[in-house]
Amino acid sequence: MKIKSQRDFWSGFLFVATGLAFAWGSTEYSFGSSARPGPAYFPFGLGVLLALLGGLVLFKALTIESADGDPVGTIAWRPLIVISAAICLFGLMLPRLGLVLTLPAVIVLSTLAGEEFKLKEALLNSAVLTLMSWLIFIWGLRLVIPVWPEISGG
Repeated sequence: MKIKSQRDFWSGFLFVATGLAFAWGSTEYSFGSSARPGPAYFPFGLGVLLALLGGLVLFKALTIESADGDPVGTIAWRPLIVISAAICLFGLMLPRLGLVLTLPAVIVLSTLAGEEFKLKEALLNSAVLTLMSWLIFIWGLRLVIPVWPEISGG
């Protein structure tokens, strides 16, 4: 079987691998029921969905002809490193500094991954996304997430 689009093939392969890994990893947790889903319910469903979408992309890569085999380009190291660092920073900062300080820092850092950085746009995006995150997760869903920095009394 000939790969007709290298880019779609490797994208589909990574989608399938990631989806299956998340679905398999979620089996360690309780599924619950449809009425009261457990911690495995959402990641399992999302993992299966991602694997199915990856399968469709793989099928397309093997059946639909593309110009020059649609080769894979070079790895974009800067966005890969910046976004990975932003994710790690989010995990480290959130429990200590809270949502209100963590999200703007992570959003501004993430915008450095792109070719064009505009501080005004990054700050506006961080303000809107922080407000929306607070409205959805804290006010709407009532999740227990630290909003402000933890101040220890000694």
